[in-house]
Amino acid sequence: LTNLKCLQICCSKVTDFGITYLRGLHNLSLLNLEGCPVTAACLDSLAALDGLLYLNLSRCDLTDEGCEKFSRFENLKVLNLGFNDITDAFLVHLKGLTNLESLNLDSCKIGDEGLVNLTGLQHLKSLELSDTVVGSGGLRHLSGLINLESINLSFTAVTDSGLRKLSGLLSLKSLNLDTRQITDSGLAALTSLTGLTHLDLFGARITDSGTTYLRIYMQAGKPVVMQGSLDLGFKDLKSLEICGGGLTDVGIKNIKDLSSLTLLNLSQNCNLTDKTLELISGLTGLISLNVSNSRITNSGLKHLKMLKNLKSMTLESCKVTANEIRKLQMTDLPNLVNFRPGGK
Repeated sequence: LTNLKCLQICCSKVTDFGITYLRGLHNLSLLNLEGCPVTAACLDSLAALDGLLYLNLSRCDLTDEGCEKFSRFENLKVLNLGFNDITDAFLVHLKGLTNLESLNLDSCKIGDEGLVNLTGLQHLKSLELSDTVVGSGGLRHLSGLINLESINLSFTAVTDSGLRKLSGLLSLKSLNLDTRQITDSGLAALTSLTGLTHLDLFGARITDSGTTYLRIYMQAGKPVVMQGSLDLGFKDLKSLEICGGGLTDVGIKNIKDLSSLTLLNLSQNCNLTDKTLELISGLTGLISLNVSNSRITNSGLKHLKMLKNLKSMTLESCKVTANEIRKLQMTDLPNLVNFRPGGK
């Protein structure tokens, strides 16, 4: 099969020895070995695949030992190393992989010092660092990666002060910050990232005050640039999650004009009331809405009648019954196919 271009053998029992049989597949561009019991010993065989562009070694048995061979994979565009026992010492071997566009280090033992080895990866568009020990100090090494479009810093040690180092990454479209250390001050540091389409602040401690940094100012029904500002704010935001428990209906007033939203998750904010549903009734592009663990009741459902695109709605632990949602589904929300009520 010398013309083979794509090989998926994830979660199999293939070992380092088995990988040696792939040496002749010079047209192979994608190889998925996720969950296979392979080690750095297989890298000699993989390095012979000079057409390889996409390599997934997530959940394998990689450690720092023997991984200097990674420096030979100069053509790689996508590399997934998540859930391996690798540390900062490993990252020095990636310095020369300047064609990389996507790097996944999810749940690896990576910290601030290791990130200095990524400064030369100027083509990098996606960087996954969730569940690492990266903190605010390490983010200075990422400030020059101006082509980054997606970065995941959830469950890291990053704080508000570190987010200021990301303010120049104007190409960012997706930012995940599901971590309790992030507060309103951190959100203030992100106002320059107006190209964001996805913002995950799930566990961040955002309050009503913080939502002012998300606000779009309207005049005669249209967004306007306010004095002292250079843009229209987060007008392109399609996905927003703020679930840290600090929001009330007051904060939702700053979200209600984010008209590009298709996904809105406000669960765990226990002080939200039916007023919240009234405020977001103009977000007619919404496809998914989650307001679980709030004070929303059956009476508030009438405000959702205009959300004709809504397909999924979650209202767990709310005083909302399945019967009332079904009525709304039959009369006003024909596209609603998935809902979780708070009662029967």
